[in-house]
Amino acid sequence: MKSQLTYIDLFAGAGGLSEGFIRAGYKPLAHVESDQAACFTLKTRLAYHYLKQNRKLDTYLKYLKGNIGRYELYSHIPEDLLSTVINRKIGSENKIIFNEIDRLKGDKKVDLIIGGPPCQAYSLVGRARDQNGMKNDKRNYLYIHYYKFLKKYKPKVFVFENVPGLLSAKNGQYFKNMSTLFKKAGYLTKPFELEAKNFGVLQNRRRILIIGFRRELDFILPDLENFKSNITSAVKSVFSDLPKLQAGEGKDKYFIYSGKTNAWLRDAQIRNGVDIVTQHISRPHTTQDKEIYQIVVEKWNVEKKRLDYNDLPERLKTHRNRHSFFDRFKVVADDLPYSQTVVAHIAKDGHYYIHPDIDQNRSISVREAARLQSFSDDFYFEGVKVTANRTAAYKQIGNAVPPLMAQTIAIKLADLLR
Repeated sequence: MKSQLTYIDLFAGAGGLSEGFIRAGYKPLAHVESDQAACFTLKTRLAYHYLKQNRKLDTYLKYLKGNIGRYELYSHIPEDLLSTVINRKIGSENKIIFNEIDRLKGDKKVDLIIGGPPCQAYSLVGRARDQNGMKNDKRNYLYIHYYKFLKKYKPKVFVFENVPGLLSAKNGQYFKNMSTLFKKAGYLTKPFELEAKNFGVLQNRRRILIIGFRRELDFILPDLENFKSNITSAVKSVFSDLPKLQAGEGKDKYFIYSGKTNAWLRDAQIRNGVDIVTQHISRPHTTQDKEIYQIVVEKWNVEKKRLDYNDLPERLKTHRNRHSFFDRFKVVADDLPYSQTVVAHIAKDGHYYIHPDIDQNRSISVREAARLQSFSDDFYFEGVKVTANRTAAYKQIGNAVPPLMAQTIAIKLADLLR
């Protein structure tokens, strides 16, 4: 029997990247994340995998149905597994994190380090919105702490994920400094520009993936940029089987599907035998927003055109900025092969993610956003409190790496490492 490849996930978020690696057979030694809500999500997902592996999935299903609470769910999970989620801030708490990881891993070697620091500092949109172009943002330098983990644990490979703006930030200086530092730690690196839609994700999501490997290994890395998945569909597959909602409606736990599965839901592992829908919750909207949403959807349905904000009737224009972000209202068109990028801003409002059904007249639900990111329907996003938190869920989803893309990357690297 082959031994499991091991990894540490830094800046783990809700665990989208980690989910792909777990699906590919890797074993997480630790997840490090500063956001408390995301840490609960990570623990809940570890609970799912543990219970599934030990043929006790009924306990997890009770949780999804609301029959047991979060802490009762955790009571069925070994404490040493739950403790692999480290709720600490990389940088200021490195010493504590190192001690925790050393305790958790024991004499096990670390095969990989995965994860990427928060991307706002490198994002083109983030730099455009910040008056200083994010030049003074401390997150620009989190890669230095990533280097410290590489230096200490010496994995064979690391996978560093971020936004395309990383390559151009400060005229490419950050990326150049990063590559130099990683080389100092003993790693050769190669950046890949990836499109999530090429991996079966129904979303136009561009990302930079830096893969580093110890120079003595002399690896030939897989050609990820030219990978094309045979998992394809139109965006309508995301919505086809979910109960219809009006703005402000929905259930955290739980719905029954209103329709049959489809090829994409099955092939992308969205529906995998657990017939329970959670977090199909829509945020409420003002009367004015709903009027705009109807205009946006009708314009797409009739003309196949996106709305320019300046074309709205004057009485509906409330934003002072009329010179940029003209497409701040946008339908998730279900007749296209992929949607617009799902980002963390969806936690603040849903204007950029309007549901394509004009009769529902709302922005997309938490579950619909999760599906666009290729999270399976049994993946539950936690808040800090045990009650549902729609905002925390949206934020975690928008910041995540699509698990379907991560799984392909993990499989390709496993073939190389073995």
